[in-house]
Amino acid sequence: MLTKRTLGKTGLVVSSLGFGSSPIGFRESDPAQAATLLHLLLDLGVNVIDTGECYAAAEDMIGNEISHRRDEYVLITKCGHKFSGADAEDWSPQLIRQSVDRSLRRLRTECIDVMLLHTCDMDILKKGDVMEVLIKAREHGKLRFIGFSGDNAEAAYAATLPDISVIETSINICDQSNFDSVLAPAVVRGLGVIAKGPIANAVWRPLESLRGVEGGYERVRPYAERFRQMGLRLSGLGFGGPAEKSWLELALRFAISIPSVHTAVVGTRTPNYMQDNVMAAAKGPLPSTIVQALREVFRCAERQCGKKWPGIP
Repeated sequence: MLTKRTLGKTGLVVSSLGFGSSPIGFRESDPAQAATLLHLLLDLGVNVIDTGECYAAAEDMIGNEISHRRDEYVLITKCGHKFSGADAEDWSPQLIRQSVDRSLRRLRTECIDVMLLHTCDMDILKKGDVMEVLIKAREHGKLRFIGFSGDNAEAAYAATLPDISVIETSINICDQSNFDSVLAPAVVRGLGVIAKGPIANAVWRPLESLRGVEGGYERVRPYAERFRQMGLRLSGLGFGGPAEKSWLELALRFAISIPSVHTAVVGTRTPNYMQDNVMAAAKGPLPSTIVQALREVFRCAERQCGKKWPGIP
């Protein structure tokens, strides 16, 4: 059974494993399979649905298939990127305003639990006009909490903003740079923390098998290079059995082992993979000795590389 955690000061209770909906939006998906998947994850106790206005058809699929089960899940979406039919530019207040209303319609809900600003740059964050739009939307009951999805300096800065309640940032065995820069200020302010990319695009698989990953080779290549340099071996970490499931379990349990992480979102189009994810996450955090070993391997490989490894969007 998946454990439940409180998403920081929001008070929202979330499952340790969440569902990232980009695969059912970006790629050609079987609508019937997507419907089965969405219902299955709720039935298995996954109560975090993470989507975005730029995930193509994902918001529509979620709204069409499970809006009647709205009280069973915490709904998180994103805004900022121009979408078809919008008459405003990326990251303009007008676009943010249109995006909030569009997401409400597509998701068939009266209120979004968390609206995340999606990977905007520092200048936009510091200007503050998009935050003002979201604050007004919150005041009008269109959303409950405001957050930021991103990495590195932008995420660290967002974590200090008074109206930000949730941070979604990259946390996985090959991506640990956000631990100190982003998680530290998030903990100080009691923010909810969502780990994105917790299985590092399944980088243990042969690179040529990852063509289906959004962004293709170039999206996966930085993780593949880090994974090679880290030289991780399952046997050295106390894991045996089928390699694919063991790597999945190791990676996912590592992400949910970090005390400041409240949920880790994983995307899939396949019900069987969702069941594997649930089984892995249900085993709970890794032993602290393995977590520390993975942290030290990352630090050593980073030092040998001769430069800091930034968070990968």
